[in-house]
Amino acid sequence: MMPTGSRVHAVLSGALLLLAASASHGTSQATSPPTIARVHYGGGGDWYANPSSLPNLLSEIGRRTTIRVSERPAEVRLTDADLPDYPYLYMTGHGNVNLSDREVEALQGHLRSGGFLHVDDNYGLDASFRREIARAFPDEELTDVPLEHPVYSMLYDFPQGVPKIHEHDGLPAQGLGIFLDGRLAVFYSYQSDLGDGWEDATVHADPPEAREQAIRMGVNLFLYALSTGPGR
Repeated sequence: MMPTGSRVHAVLSGALLLLAASASHGTSQATSPPTIARVHYGGGGDWYANPSSLPNLLSEIGRRTTIRVSERPAEVRLTDADLPDYPYLYMTGHGNVNLSDREVEALQGHLRSGGFLHVDDNYGLDASFRREIARAFPDEELTDVPLEHPVYSMLYDFPQGVPKIHEHDGLPAQGLGIFLDGRLAVFYSYQSDLGDGWEDATVHADPPEAREQAIRMGVNLFLYALSTGPGR
């Protein structure tokens, strides 16, 4: 379903106000457009998978909203000093994720301070991600994100939750999350493969309607990240 004009106006106005509030806090990101930061992790997994996905998503965010976003995604390690500058952390890959103790501590601090992490299972990431996120938040569980959560209606409606984009083994797509003090801090798109839908159309040959659903979900995630980040 396409968003109504009133919702577009309300969401975009709110996002712009939040960006202005961020600028008033004096962060380095305040002087540059917001972007998505790909998490560079250890363990041997291909953290760099789907290289055209994030530039394409950022381009669509800029085209579909009035938010001036960066044309390029960033790359960040969890221990980098500029980690708080990025409202949307993105982690993907097909293989093993292994975080050092310092990275676990940094991730804990970042997310408890209002940061947002989107983990996109690219088929092969699941077991190691679940292991590492349990190290970071041993008292929290990955749970289904309720269908009435704003992440499914920020700009586009997803009444059935996260869309299924790329088929691997027939399992349904799931939107799982970790909530910290009632706030969705980690969104895990499992068996969905949103990143495949964001990539250039010739890469995975996903149908146009699936790619459109992936882009729409990505726009929602970005707007949610802006609305919930540090200083908001």
